[in-house]
Amino acid sequence: MNAMNDLKTDHTNAAWHARRQAATPRGVGVMGDFFIDHAKNAEFWDIEGRRFIDFAGGIAVLNTGHVHPKVQAAIAAQLQRFTHSCYQVVPYAEYVTLAERINALVPVAGPAKTAFFSTGAEAVENAIKIARSATGRSGVIAFGAAFHGRSLFSVALTGKVVPYKVGFGPFPPEIYHVPFPAEGASLAETQKAMEQVFKCDIEPSRVAAIIFEPVQGEGGFNPISREAAQWLRALCDQHGILLIADEVQTGYGRTGKLFAMEHFGVQPDLMTMAKSLAGGTTLSAVSGRQAVMDAPAPGGLGGTYAGHPLAVAAAHAVLDVMAEEKLPERAQVLGDKLVAHLKAQQARRPRIRDVRGLGAMVACEFTDVSGAPDADLTKAVQTAALRRGLLLLTCGVYGNVIRFLFPLTIEDTVFDEALGILDAALAEALG
Repeated sequence: MNAMNDLKTDHTNAAWHARRQAATPRGVGVMGDFFIDHAKNAEFWDIEGRRFIDFAGGIAVLNTGHVHPKVQAAIAAQLQRFTHSCYQVVPYAEYVTLAERINALVPVAGPAKTAFFSTGAEAVENAIKIARSATGRSGVIAFGAAFHGRSLFSVALTGKVVPYKVGFGPFPPEIYHVPFPAEGASLAETQKAMEQVFKCDIEPSRVAAIIFEPVQGEGGFNPISREAAQWLRALCDQHGILLIADEVQTGYGRTGKLFAMEHFGVQPDLMTMAKSLAGGTTLSAVSGRQAVMDAPAPGGLGGTYAGHPLAVAAAHAVLDVMAEEKLPERAQVLGDKLVAHLKAQQARRPRIRDVRGLGAMVACEFTDVSGAPDADLTKAVQTAALRRGLLLLTCGVYGNVIRFLFPLTIEDTVFDEALGILDAALAEALG
């Protein structure tokens, strides 16, 4: 039976939910018990015809929305030419021109180079490989509450045990974590912890890289403080350590700039990117200083599908759309509107403990009456919104944060409709 006939035979969400549970492992956690049928910009419809407003964006992948016409056309055009050659065997010009465009945009000191991969975790692992090759060192420092992927090395860098690390150890050695110096947190605590790592665990001269997210994603949408970003740059310069900015979730307009690092007046040595880079197709990248990127020998980087032609075509279209539709600027406008809306709710609802973010990378944190993190309340808000047709995601170490990842191309009318649904969900959950 072909897929289309199969869908016509079983056309209910309940039937497909049962088939999913029978056919796929529980380790692939799935939030929804409904199945998407088609989508357009910031809306999608399930197989039973129900409409949803998408404030999840495939976890920050759809900054240019579902099925953007220019992205769709670029993929369709490439599909007529060829779908695969393996860039490492038979290269194609579009890979090179995309690297050139990104090299001109990334906030990296000096001439930059870019290599393409498939997933964010791959980009992170290759950035570490490049850093180790360039420095001849092995140690890596990351941060508590960080998320850098689910592959074995990248999950070792991730700073959250459940559900990402539990049952999967032991992990690669010489990875160390210190508290994340978020905006409003104590930088002194991070500095003290870093000093302790250097005194008790590994000398600075053996550390290849420090990796951080300019705004922590899964960790709760916590922006790093400007002072902390500048301190990290100075610390790395002092000890010959490479600074890696993980912009997998923050990149491509989400924070009000094309890249979040543009907010902090700091240039990393290496950057990782993925998610909204290619409009919903599978592409990631590592960009960095030319001398650093050239450290690995030929054959040390790459992959069979790395820099796939369809994804590269989509990424070219995404860059065009970012510039033509001024999506970073629109992100700032929408983010400011959302923050003001949430703060007005916060003034009436003390269990909204914090509203924070950068650009349109906005979060709302919930606590119980004692001020402790309240994951149950957060889930109740999410569920109440979903029942009304608004898809939201949670995050945070304690699961008590709702994050907002709507397409930056969302129509104003749909955005306002979503805010109305959010208000109704908050009213229901908070009483």
